[in-house]
Amino acid sequence: MKTILVAINAKYIHSNLAVYSLRTYAKQYREEISIVEYTINQQMNDILMDLYKKKPDILCFSCYIWNLTYVESIIREIRKLMPELPIWVGGPEVSYDSEDVLERLPEVTGVMFGEGEETFLELMQHYHSGGNPLKDIMGVAYRDEDKSIHVNAWRPVIDLSTVPFVYEDMEDFKNKIIYYESSRGCPFSCSYCLSSVDKCLRFRDINLVKKELQFFIDEEVPQVKFVDRTFNCNHKHAMAIWRYLMEHDKGITNFHFEVAADLLNEEELQLIEQMRPGLIQLEIGVQSTNEVTIKEIRRTMKFSEVARIAKRISQMKNVHQHLDLIAGLPYEDLESFKKSFNDVYRLYPEQLQLGFLKVLKGSYMEEQKENYGLVYQSKPPYEVLYTKWLSYEDVLELKKVEEMVEVYYNSGQFAYTLRQLEKEFSSPYQMYCELGTYYEQHTLHMMSHSRVRRYEILLEFIKERHTEQEELYRELLVFDMYLRERVKSRPAFAGDYTVSKEVKREQGKMSHVEMFHYDVAGDCRRKDCLMLFDYENRSIVYL
Repeated sequence: MKTILVAINAKYIHSNLAVYSLRTYAKQYREEISIVEYTINQQMNDILMDLYKKKPDILCFSCYIWNLTYVESIIREIRKLMPELPIWVGGPEVSYDSEDVLERLPEVTGVMFGEGEETFLELMQHYHSGGNPLKDIMGVAYRDEDKSIHVNAWRPVIDLSTVPFVYEDMEDFKNKIIYYESSRGCPFSCSYCLSSVDKCLRFRDINLVKKELQFFIDEEVPQVKFVDRTFNCNHKHAMAIWRYLMEHDKGITNFHFEVAADLLNEEELQLIEQMRPGLIQLEIGVQSTNEVTIKEIRRTMKFSEVARIAKRISQMKNVHQHLDLIAGLPYEDLESFKKSFNDVYRLYPEQLQLGFLKVLKGSYMEEQKENYGLVYQSKPPYEVLYTKWLSYEDVLELKKVEEMVEVYYNSGQFAYTLRQLEKEFSSPYQMYCELGTYYEQHTLHMMSHSRVRRYEILLEFIKERHTEQEELYRELLVFDMYLRERVKSRPAFAGDYTVSKEVKREQGKMSHVEMFHYDVAGDCRRKDCLMLFDYENRSIVYL
């Protein structure tokens, strides 16, 4: 009996750990279970035709906030083509309203909710060898022959060490990000997160974890992303993994962790300081620096401690830090969010994500929507439209700031220019807000621009507001541009190339020499500087 597990990812480079885990757990049916992965950017008709040609006997879809609408459309169409086909859905986006899913989608046979490994195995036994009837399988909701809907009891959580390792054959994951979990559950109860619903925090046996991490290292996987909700909530577990990675590192694989910065202790920090640059990267969910907001969303965080730790890690210069903010949280109005933004921005992480609240089904945040005046989109991703503290006009302002931060800050291509330009404004937030307004006023938003054009636009914005500093900022932009790469064609905004032919002749293919009239890599004072950009060793040298 041919079963197909369908994963529709946000991007091609993503993979879906869940469907591979289901198939691996149901090992006795391994040869009869296929996995197909698509992306939400593909034409739905192409996916529909591909699934039809595969002639499945059972079809299962993995559902998340980013793909649910797309999945539902496919299900409605595939049912027309294969009216007798059992269609099952599972995943976080259908786990907490399974009855509503079945009422909304008469095409669906049933829903697997909660952790799926044991449930999927029993479902395979049911279809293959007359195993337990659906009424006796925990963790499912289904409709019977007379179309009545039944919702069974939730299944107890699984021992994570019993879940088999899914990455034996790396051919399936070529050119894709690898996801790995060493724990499930979360010790915290953040009101916007579904991890707070499951209080059962479990860890995979550390000897298994080490063996599996060694596999990634030996296979020279470029990046492994841990999906553990708060990786460092258990000091002993985190130290064992980080120490193992450092001791067995081959200089290739990068490991990504979501951590609570204020839980990092001195022993962990000293270990991190010894690591190879690029061995690990850290994602830190700050969300807000408003203490009232933090308390209301049930987080445990002291921002002063987060800031201290983040600054210390930055000084190590060997770890990429990604800090997150969420707009639309309770008690956070526009002025409060501006402060949160400026507080986090001034830590100067490598990435700053300005996200917007997603009101997830089953979360405490959803329960409190009336009290918060919380209005959000009816369809996934259920993003906030406004609250009693934040108007839709405010949200629109934050949207343009988000875009400018993503284009100019998170790209890492304008670092020196932005650090100097920031001094011209009352705050970092104000700088990005005015830049976003400039885009709108000149009809530059909602369109794609080349990288060179982004430099030109930033210079035009600066010229309009700070004409007397045009030459300095032009040189800063040229410096930022050549820091990134040795451009083949010199753009017009960079001006004429003034280095002598003799000096130019001495350049190698992997270097570039540029004359500046300001110390753009230092204090930006007026000073003639001849600089060599060495792309082979990725460094700059004053000549």
